[in-house]
Amino acid sequence: MTLAWTAIRLGTVLVYLFMFAPVAVVMLLSFNANQFGSFPMEGLSLRWFVELIQNDAIVRAFQTSLVLGALTSVISTSMGVLAALAMVRYDFPGKRLISTALIAPILVPEVVLAVALLLFLRFLDVPRSFFLLLMGHVIFTLPFVVLVVQARLVGIRRDYEEAALSLGANAVQTFREITLPLMLPAVLAGMLFSFTISFDDITGTLFWKPGGVETVPTQIFAMLRNSISPEINALGTVMVVFTVALPLLGAALARRLSARMTGR
Repeated sequence: MTLAWTAIRLGTVLVYLFMFAPVAVVMLLSFNANQFGSFPMEGLSLRWFVELIQNDAIVRAFQTSLVLGALTSVISTSMGVLAALAMVRYDFPGKRLISTALIAPILVPEVVLAVALLLFLRFLDVPRSFFLLLMGHVIFTLPFVVLVVQARLVGIRRDYEEAALSLGANAVQTFREITLPLMLPAVLAGMLFSFTISFDDITGTLFWKPGGVETVPTQIFAMLRNSISPEINALGTVMVVFTVALPLLGAALARRLSARMTGR
């Protein structure tokens, strides 16, 4: 039994090494003083991060990704909270059908969804634009918000809301003062999920983005077509740190809010 557990642990370690070793190599080479990314490294330098900041195309792509991710998270979270409330708290005709439609984008491969939406837009003779790119990201991230908020709402007893209603509060006041604070950790988690997914997305963005608009992933893809520049390693390091630190920060904030609500 001990030998079996040792083999499982060793296999797990090897799998994680296989998955994360390339990321670690990219992050390490981003500090390489040499222009050619190779080992042994000739020294440590922040040269490529400085050139990254001075690259106007990369800065514009980063700004576009931030704006796109922020708008996507706000819209997806707003719609996801309302949809989760409807799915959990109310019964109405076609509820299962609507619930399936909301979750469907997760079940469909992203490339299929991207091509289908692009063909649909061409059928309607609608040109690609930033707004349509935003709507594509909302369609893809909305199910994650719905699932996270639904899981939280199921655990919130109706007694709290009914008590507020019996004391004279209307539906809006009950939601603002009772329901929303109780599900706030899930709302923040859904918002962070949608922002991170939108910020990292490349498959759908390549099909939906208009000409002249680049996000960070598509900018990296365009740079890789020409050559592997050390700036790509630096940009990859920034993206890894950003996309890892943001969920960790959100998880810590959600944990703190939950502890405060429970009085711990």
